[in-house]
Amino acid sequence: MPEPVRVRRLTEQEGQKLQRIVRRGTTSTVRFRRAMMLLASAGGNTVPVIANLVQADEDTVRDVIHRFNEIGLACLDPRWAGGRPRLLSDDDEEFVIQTATTRPTKLGKPFTRWSIRKLADHLRRNVARPIRIGREALRCLLARRGVTFQRTKTWKESSDPDFDAKLERIEYALTERPDRTFAFDEFGPLGIRPTSGSCWARKGRTDRLPATFHRTHGVTYFHGCCSVGDDTLWGINRRRKGIGPTWAALRSIRAARPDGAPIYVILDNLSAHKNARILRWAVRNKVELCFTPTNASWANPIEAHFGPLRQFTIASSNHRNHTTQTRALHAYLRWRNANARHPDVLAAQRRERARIRSEKGIRWGGRSLPVTA
Repeated sequence: MPEPVRVRRLTEQEGQKLQRIVRRGTTSTVRFRRAMMLLASAGGNTVPVIANLVQADEDTVRDVIHRFNEIGLACLDPRWAGGRPRLLSDDDEEFVIQTATTRPTKLGKPFTRWSIRKLADHLRRNVARPIRIGREALRCLLARRGVTFQRTKTWKESSDPDFDAKLERIEYALTERPDRTFAFDEFGPLGIRPTSGSCWARKGRTDRLPATFHRTHGVTYFHGCCSVGDDTLWGINRRRKGIGPTWAALRSIRAARPDGAPIYVILDNLSAHKNARILRWAVRNKVELCFTPTNASWANPIEAHFGPLRQFTIASSNHRNHTTQTRALHAYLRWRNANARHPDVLAAQRRERARIRSEKGIRWGGRSLPVTA
């Protein structure tokens, strides 16, 4: 039997990029769905589970995963075929890309960034190597070569000395103890206001939502829990994030496995998650808290499930109050859990994947098992 299809281990930048797309959405449905596929695969979900999550064919999911393993995040953008043969050689295109990614001030220009018009004019007037290219052709060339107009921003690399060890522990829980593994996280704030989204409608007759600038209902935060073993998601809205809501969520997770056997809970590094009382309670109740590495909350498998929850309950909504909003969230969760894959099917798939990994001597992520003397 062939080896299960999974994404390679994500880098910090890749994980944060995919998490941002899934959480905040994007104007491109293709990018959103592909990012969701990759993030779900990185969280340990199988191809059938991901196909059910994004409502896509399993072969499509496999193609996206294989493409990501080959070229990285460039696989998020579709490549449409067609058009007349290009007039620029590979060297000319490379020169255009090199010029576009060079700050204008380094080339003696009195501005800090290129516009399409300024860049095309500079290329045409370049004495050493003039290149005539229209603005639309230049825009398409930049997009095809992965050069986009972006904001400059700061970035933070994980300084966690236990980065690899924490990821190893999460991988162990997801692959070796899935029936005892849970994921917990919060998202918000959720306000009461008309929220734009997308829908099917006749051309030029899309649904419209009223605009409002009066927000007097305050905000809430959704606290969600995901059972990795049986693909079940549940949660509740709270007025704030803190020790109390976190403790209540952990108790509900512990109650989901009342036999007293150890369980694993994957969660991020919010200060409320590391409270001393919670840590002592976790030790007494055989709850191992698997914290994601610093600045790597994308390693939490529940992140892939928050995207659909936002898109199908918050986007395109106009809830009157928090009670109505909470009921909509719970109605979606009931529908999702009722349409999840059967636990026996998931268990059989996990056993088969474990057998294949054992025969091939590989572990989660495609790495070789350590050699024991």
